[in-house]
Amino acid sequence: MYIQKGGVKLSVVSEVGKEAVVGILGPGDFFGEGCLAAQPVRMGIATAITPSTVLVIEKSEMFKVLHEEHGFSDRFIKFMLARNIRIEEDLIDQLFNSSEKRLARTLLLLARYGKEDQPHGVLPNLSQETLAEMVGTTRSRVNFFMNKFRKLGFIKYNGDLQINTSLLSVVLHE
Repeated sequence: MYIQKGGVKLSVVSEVGKEAVVGILGPGDFFGEGCLAAQPVRMGIATAITPSTVLVIEKSEMFKVLHEEHGFSDRFIKFMLARNIRIEEDLIDQLFNSSEKRLARTLLLLARYGKEDQPHGVLPNLSQETLAEMVGTTRSRVNFFMNKFRKLGFIKYNGDLQINTSLLSVVLHE
């Protein structure tokens, strides 16, 4: 599937019912590619978090386009490699960083900092519960750090959540 407009949350649920958000995707992103590798069972859930337009591409059509349209194939491979790198970085972040650093990194990634070809700085409306599921901590810890970030001028609330690049100092500070 290809997101033309809007946003999609990817999540997984454990056997005991605990949900973990593994990604927030936006326009220009793909998801559901596991079927191309003959993944027999869906591993997660995709949920629209804003009004979205998603193009459903049949498996046979996707294979055809990947073989025939080299520009599209290059774009898809670039996206998949970037997502794989991001997943590796997320795992390293989870293993070695505090929940405060993980939240700061998550906010910066959601605001699309570092992606020059995309608008950045303002986040879609996400609950603190969703952020907690992404970071791997509790909602109360997210609330504590969000208030701290706001007081330090790293973020602003005014209907939307605006992220200041100075939040990088939290991620880079040892």
